[in-house]
Amino acid sequence: MSTYKRLPVAFESGSGAWLIDQHGQRYLDALSGLAVCGLGHAHAAVQQAVAHQAGQLLHTSNLYEIPLQERLARKLCDLSGLDRVFFGNSGAEANEAAIKLCRKYAHQKGITEPVIVVMQGSFHGRTMATISATGNAKIRDGFSPLLAGFEHIPYDNIDALRELADSDSQIVAVMLEPILGEGGIVIPTPGYLPSIAEICRQNDYLLVLDEIQTGMCRTGKWFAWQHESIKPDIMTLAKSLGNGVPIGACLANEKASQAMLPGSHGSTFGGNQLVSSAALAVIDFMLDNNLEQRAAVLGRDMLEQFSGTLAGLAGVKDIRGAGLMIGIELHEDCTELVELALAQHLLINVTVGNVVRLLPPLIISEAEAEQIVDTVCGLIQKFLCG
Repeated sequence: MSTYKRLPVAFESGSGAWLIDQHGQRYLDALSGLAVCGLGHAHAAVQQAVAHQAGQLLHTSNLYEIPLQERLARKLCDLSGLDRVFFGNSGAEANEAAIKLCRKYAHQKGITEPVIVVMQGSFHGRTMATISATGNAKIRDGFSPLLAGFEHIPYDNIDALRELADSDSQIVAVMLEPILGEGGIVIPTPGYLPSIAEICRQNDYLLVLDEIQTGMCRTGKWFAWQHESIKPDIMTLAKSLGNGVPIGACLANEKASQAMLPGSHGSTFGGNQLVSSAALAVIDFMLDNNLEQRAAVLGRDMLEQFSGTLAGLAGVKDIRGAGLMIGIELHEDCTELVELALAQHLLINVTVGNVVRLLPPLIISEAEAEQIVDTVCGLIQKFLCG
């Protein structure tokens, strides 16, 4: 179906931060398959884990114990300080699980029509529940009637949440991205997330953080909420967790997770032997090579280089980022930069029309990072100045 307007290139192989097309041409990937391939392409540890597991056992279903899944759950709980994990196959499924968990928790508290507070400009997935939670009218357009039970408020506006908390007794949770990804790499004011966490604590709301794009060392921490002194009740992961193998995870503390009982949720493929082995390989490599620190340092250096070249340029509105999650906002629509970059064998993305979004693999070299900066700066300068 025509759900994507695809670019005129097809890739046959890859290595590290590079992709090779059908004609043998190499492209530097500054997008990581939309923040998925954090370890780059054809990574040896993931390749070995998947190949080994494919020769042993791919799938048995969740009717039986899966030791690899249990190991993966323990690692994620150790990294996050949360207590339980549900595994699905995507970020949307992880967020569906989080939404269902909030509603289950609400009904146990006697809230019969629970409300989840969500943010304008957010993106949580393409299923009916997750587009209902998403704060982007273009994503929701044409799919009404949407699910009830979501209240959208402005992002990075703590007063809006305070006012809503004072007037709505049916609120059960606040769900948001620590940094808006699809919404334009929007980084909230310092103290915003702790203020939300405090309002949740005072009112016994669940704090749900969608870390699907920001998680797994992308922002210079394992999870973006670790930049401030908070911890969610529920957190969702996907994308970089499997480095291309489809997996999603919904983590929760004991208070929230106890709402789910046998039969209340499920997934045929979720957390099977193949995807669990891949995710374990990803986590082990990230830990062994301290990729959260590498993302922090490389991202800081790239931001400094972008600012040094572009900050005073007319037409550049803002340059921002956290770790290797970088956005360059222009004053005008710049979607054509995607194809201009492709012509220079660089893969980038433009979101919300005017924000160049960069999500390079966490394993890029300093030279590759500099090449991304030089090429993007050149493209923007030519685009704005002719």
